[in-house]
Amino acid sequence: MVVQKRIYVVIPAYQAAQTLESVFERIPREIYEKDVRIVVVNDGSSDATGDIARKIAQSRANVEVIDHPQNRGYAQAQKTGFSYALAQGAEIAALLHADGQYAPELLPRLLTPLERDEADVVIGSRMLERGALKGGMPLYKYIANKALTAVENLAYGLRVSEYHSGYMLYSRKCLQTIPFVRLSDTFHFDGEMIMMAGKRKLRIKEIAIPTRYADEKSHLKPVQYGFDVLKIIWHNYRGKYEF
Repeated sequence: MVVQKRIYVVIPAYQAAQTLESVFERIPREIYEKDVRIVVVNDGSSDATGDIARKIAQSRANVEVIDHPQNRGYAQAQKTGFSYALAQGAEIAALLHADGQYAPELLPRLLTPLERDEADVVIGSRMLERGALKGGMPLYKYIANKALTAVENLAYGLRVSEYHSGYMLYSRKCLQTIPFVRLSDTFHFDGEMIMMAGKRKLRIKEIAIPTRYADEKSHLKPVQYGFDVLKIIWHNYRGKYEF
């Protein structure tokens, strides 16, 4: 049975002036019928992201904006949003990207396992049902994703289809159990959360999502990202995550 829970949707937004409004337009109406708040973390954008976010907040009673005066990065924006959500009594926190690459239309489906208390972490996986390549994921990214995921599964003793999705949802228990503010400030923060969920024996559920590669501007540097993943694996091996 689906139980009404207080939901916070956290949207890290950096240089997202061209896409932020469309993301809100794509959020299903049924989401707004829930006990939901949407928090846009404007991460020091130099374009009109902050102005657009505040304009949206003025027209929608359940939208709030938090501004970072300077760009602090993807992970720090999440940490700010999740910390705020916990302080406000969130029972579920969902991460939604401001560039529209991860479909807002899927939020109801991804929320359901958390609303039914069937999971503590929900991963929107592009690697299930072989949808990644069909959705336009470049072959080199697909191969790198599969290879890094295989190494991570071996290192962490888990069996998930990918650690590299940005469509992540968490229960309050998860965010209280994992000291997420102590995790890295890299783009692989999401993968660290999966790793820590495994270490804390939390319930992880994956749901297949489509892959969409269009003209979104990514701020991720693939080579640096790969090294960050390997560094996190090494740090875990050395016991750096035993806290």
